Amino acid sequence: MIEKTAHVHWEGAGKNGKGQISTETGALKAVPYGFATRFEDDRRGSNPEEILGAAHAACFSMAFSFACDKAGFATSAVDTQAKVRLAKQGEGFVIDRIALVLQATVPGLDEAKFQALALAAKRDCPLSKALASVPEISLQASLVPGS
Repeated sequence: MIEKTAHVHWEGAGKNGKGQISTETGALKAVPYGFATRFEDDRRGSNPEEILGAAHAACFSMAFSFACDKAGFATSAVDTQAKVRLAKQGEGFVIDRIALVLQATVPGLDEAKFQALALAAKRDCPLSKALASVPEISLQASLVPGS
């Protein structure tokens, strides 16, 4: 079993409060977040949806690379973007969509097998499984020609 830890410190009430996000590895260390970084366009910090998107893209990319390895194909490059949408629902908010966009270079892999491996990676990635309550997780996968 593997267990990873993140820590958040929050001060203040609601909209006026401020927080800091840190991870045990130090990859994130006291990264600021608050109302403006989450609901407005303040880029001086982060927000939970951006971090969730990064985690999902990272997990999916690894799952895809491992799936290719298992099928006998070595990935040269895998680039994944995850767009996480936070939508108003009643009095609160819900993540109602995650759109994954994959571009990968995998020498020797044909389009049909590429699409099948990408869909399997989306299905089997641990974060996709953890996010199963999100109503829509889409995947747009493009095989990039490469050597």
